[in-house]
Amino acid sequence: MTVPLDAHVVLRGVAKRFGDGPPVLAQVDFAVQLGSFVSLIGPSGCGKSTLLRMIAALSPATSGEILIDGRSPERGQPGVAFIFQEPTLLPWLPVQANIEVPLRIRRVARAERERRAAEMLRLVRLEHVRGHYPRELSGGMKMRVSVARALVQSPRLLLMDEPFGALDEMTRHHLNEELLEIREAERWTAFFVTHSVAEAVFLSDRILVMAARPGCIVADVPVPFAYPRGPELREQRDYHDLVDRVAQLLRAGEKGEGR
Repeated sequence: MTVPLDAHVVLRGVAKRFGDGPPVLAQVDFAVQLGSFVSLIGPSGCGKSTLLRMIAALSPATSGEILIDGRSPERGQPGVAFIFQEPTLLPWLPVQANIEVPLRIRRVARAERERRAAEMLRLVRLEHVRGHYPRELSGGMKMRVSVARALVQSPRLLLMDEPFGALDEMTRHHLNEELLEIREAERWTAFFVTHSVAEAVFLSDRILVMAARPGCIVADVPVPFAYPRGPELREQRDYHDLVDRVAQLLRAGEKGEGR
């Protein structure tokens, strides 16, 4: 594998198993350049979320090497933020205080916490609910708060584990568009786990298609559409053709082809 000079995240020969169980991931190799938006797509159980957690140093690799800016994530990596499938907001705190939590943990001064949280509220368009509690928010609003809480840390690497999977299609489309608008302003590297081929194509500049038993990458698909992207992309023939192509690669991977 040739590693580009501006590689931000590199995986070489990464494998994972839990205890004496069967391998979950085997021989995962890729390098991702700074500022890329990479989607991981594959069948349930192929190790997408496990791979994300290893990059975040939430679970160690059994073998192989993971590097972020040339360093192992286990050595501690500032600038890495994780958005989980569920919003995981603290129910006893209002929206702005929830966004400030990572900064409180780092003992950032109150005035700076409030300034940065207010900036994130503007970015995700939630200034009008800054004093609301999570129980008063819709599912889409809760996820936007989760995005703001991750971005308040000024990450260089944003890891997202199917954050919009439980939302209705219209809300999901809207949040996809908002996420890309935010990316234009923030320019982090992103890894995005999804089961939706259409979502992966809309968001990404690169899609890693995975197969299971054990999990591995069976296709690495570049997405040629220029940023910024808006809802009109979903109406284009080239977009639908690429969705069909990635779906075919996904089905082939499920059958064990292309290994």
